[in-house]
Amino acid sequence: MGLFDMQYSLGIDAGGTYTDAVILRDSDSKILDTSKAVTTYPNLMTGIRNAINKLNPEYLKQVKLVSVSTTLSTNTILERTGYPVGLILVGVDTATRELPADYTITVKGGHDSNGDELHPLDIASVEQFAISLKNKVSAFAVSSYFSTRNPEHEDKIKEVILKLTGHPVVCGHELSQELGAYERAATAVLNAQLIPITYQFIHSIMTEINERNLDAKVLMLKCDGSVIDIKGAKLRPIETIFSGPAASIMGASYLSGLDTCAVIDVGGTSTDVSMIKNGEPELCEKGAIVGGWQTRVKAIKMESSANGGDSHIWFKKCIRIGPRRVMPLCVAAVNYPNFKEKLEKNPIPLRTMLNEHIQPTKFFVRTGAALINPTESEVKLLEAIGDEPLSIHDILNKMKRFPSPEVLDSLLNQRVIQAIGFTPTDALHVLGEYTEWDVGAAQIGAKKLSRFTQLGAIAFCKKVKQQVAKNMAYSLISFMLEGRGKDGIKLMLEKEVPIQYKVNIPIVLLGGPVKAYYGELKSLIDAEIIVPEQARVGNAVGALVGKGIKRIEIIIRPSSMENPDQNFLVFTPAGRKKFEHYRTAMEYSQKAGEELILDSMKDFGLPESSIKIDTSIEYLVPPGWKQTPMETKMTFVGICTPGALID
Repeated sequence: MGLFDMQYSLGIDAGGTYTDAVILRDSDSKILDTSKAVTTYPNLMTGIRNAINKLNPEYLKQVKLVSVSTTLSTNTILERTGYPVGLILVGVDTATRELPADYTITVKGGHDSNGDELHPLDIASVEQFAISLKNKVSAFAVSSYFSTRNPEHEDKIKEVILKLTGHPVVCGHELSQELGAYERAATAVLNAQLIPITYQFIHSIMTEINERNLDAKVLMLKCDGSVIDIKGAKLRPIETIFSGPAASIMGASYLSGLDTCAVIDVGGTSTDVSMIKNGEPELCEKGAIVGGWQTRVKAIKMESSANGGDSHIWFKKCIRIGPRRVMPLCVAAVNYPNFKEKLEKNPIPLRTMLNEHIQPTKFFVRTGAALINPTESEVKLLEAIGDEPLSIHDILNKMKRFPSPEVLDSLLNQRVIQAIGFTPTDALHVLGEYTEWDVGAAQIGAKKLSRFTQLGAIAFCKKVKQQVAKNMAYSLISFMLEGRGKDGIKLMLEKEVPIQYKVNIPIVLLGGPVKAYYGELKSLIDAEIIVPEQARVGNAVGALVGKGIKRIEIIIRPSSMENPDQNFLVFTPAGRKKFEHYRTAMEYSQKAGEELILDSMKDFGLPESSIKIDTSIEYLVPPGWKQTPMETKMTFVGICTPGALID
């Protein structure tokens, strides 16, 4: 093999704060080059381009596989900054429960557990709803009663809405074969909120790869640690919702050489904790919980807390951390030349005035993103804010009145303005443990905020750092104990009690300056704590070590229990089929399952020979039951490692 036959893979992870890139040599998986750049909003491409530009161009030319992971979608849901969505529920009664949609309608229709129509579909109401929302939403979601047993109502609605509005439509049955119309509805809505964001992201990646003339296959990591072809990722961004955490656990295991470990991944926006046992990440049984919503998405079992290196630190009666992320003061001082003097001069508000936005260290600045359908008050506030950072005090002087908190939040959510504030990253700058940006700005911020406490600036920063470490320890322990006794855990970490948690598996730390938290964590948890050499780009490595996996479930049931030995219904993701005999139903299912797997994995551009399909069958047979099984569930799993994509 000559030097020129060498093939390389490029892993990219666009996190909420930083975008990381890494190049691996395929022959021996050696990490040859790594880079890091600030994630850019609203156009992520700039950050991705900056990260790729820092890599060795000789290696780049020979890249044949690009695999991407992103926490974009998770952060969008955690920060509630998704696009507006219209939800159509068909025959589902969710009167008592809230759903994450902006506009909801319930119409007649739906099916029973055998997939037979309960009521004809009220398509006229759907049409009216779609037309009235055409300019207010950017996508629609549909969830129909028992659509996993018969998707025809969801399919019909999708067709009609596409014709009337041209907006993307997400159907519950496309995302999950699990029962639970309410959870499927939540899953579909969250997915619809993410589609415009994912489209932008994927479009950016493809443009970049084409402009560099790379002849490479592009994959995206999914939240169960597997990869998905870029076309699939566009339609089902919800599956990539936790691709960040999936990347972190695959990366941590790979970098530490451990196939059993716990992982604490400290990003700018969130801290994620997860575990891997014998090389297999655990998947959550019921589906991932995102921002408090129970979804039906198969994802790696993990917990994400809105607590990262760039979480906003503010004061109201006590020191508060998060949940929103802001640009650290030390970064703002590098990006905006007069910022340090502004920060120095900003008056200290009265204690009674303090809230998340009114802080001596909080500023706002435009991002350059355009406003879609703005209200009059949004336009006015945006004009006042301008391209140089302003505090609430400055805005008050300009507009002669306080800006409305609702309007401010709305501009932040649409990422038209960016907030700047004191963060754990600033605290580390003051303590001299991480000094990549402007230390002076961080010091001014610490002085100003510490005035509300009885502490000096250094003691204040130590306290912040301790609190962040406690939050990490708390996330890990409560994750391991599966939420049992959360208050007890909190109490034990908060108070000076002479007890310490002992964890019997190594804990791997990932993320930028995680080394800084090593000592604090050691004092809170008795365990082997490992900071791998490439901890800062763990996720980009993880994006490359995922596998190509596709799972499909098919269910066979007798159409009536009175006569369970003839007439069978087969439910597949593609729809419902009827058969007279159990044997033909089984034969059809076996063939359909394999075909669905091969079809979806062909998108990877894989030779069929490189795909392995495992089939497992579960029979539901109550005691004393003599007939064919009440229910037969066939699960098909297609597996292929990305390495095979390049042979």
